[in-house]
Amino acid sequence: MSESAGADRAAAERRQQAIGVESGAARAAVLGINDGLVTNTALILGVVGATDVIGVVQLTGLASLVAGACSMAAGEYVSMRAQVELLERLLEDERRAMIAAPERERAVIRGALEKHGFDPVITEQATRGLANNIDRALDVYSRVVLGVNPDELGSPRAAALTSAIAFATGALIPLVPWYLAPRPVALGASLALAGLAALGIGGALGHLSNHRVIRSALRQLLVVALASAITFLVGRLLGVIAS
Repeated sequence: MSESAGADRAAAERRQQAIGVESGAARAAVLGINDGLVTNTALILGVVGATDVIGVVQLTGLASLVAGACSMAAGEYVSMRAQVELLERLLEDERRAMIAAPERERAVIRGALEKHGFDPVITEQATRGLANNIDRALDVYSRVVLGVNPDELGSPRAAALTSAIAFATGALIPLVPWYLAPRPVALGASLALAGLAALGIGGALGHLSNHRVIRSALRQLLVVALASAITFLVGRLLGVIAS
């Protein structure tokens, strides 16, 4: 494979990765599974610290899974819907401005292009070519002035669904053993699965961001361990007080 072909392939892969990272669904998936894992692992350990009744652990963990998934989905939907509506409003305002003062608005686009390093002569020709095509001018305005690609905003519904599924997946990992084994075995299995999942999530994030994989994995494990330790101690304290 020639250097040119290799460079083109690498550039295409980077563009696809960037699209995935920027889309709301991908962001929701990463945040969702991590939040589900940390939240339910910590909550389960908190309940374990307060009571020996396995049914309470099961019910609390399941309630946390359902409530967290619904909360994440609602939050992601509202957030992305607000982003889309804000961009739509900005572009509608710009459409009216282009109709009222086209030369001024083309000057704004021209200035933004020049700041990106484009030759002034080329930018002048390009902006003149937008004079009779407001939709195209709005697309260029969105990209070079607002810094947003209107074609890659993602779907609020898809992001909400992905967020709910991801959170539920993460929350299910430390919960499953409590439905399959007695308390001592369930506790050990829950901790082991949560630790392995934390290492996997951290390692994957480190790989995707070109950071140190092992360091990222251990950092994620530490986050889960600290959250779990704190809630366990609080649960133990509350259990002692209640008794």
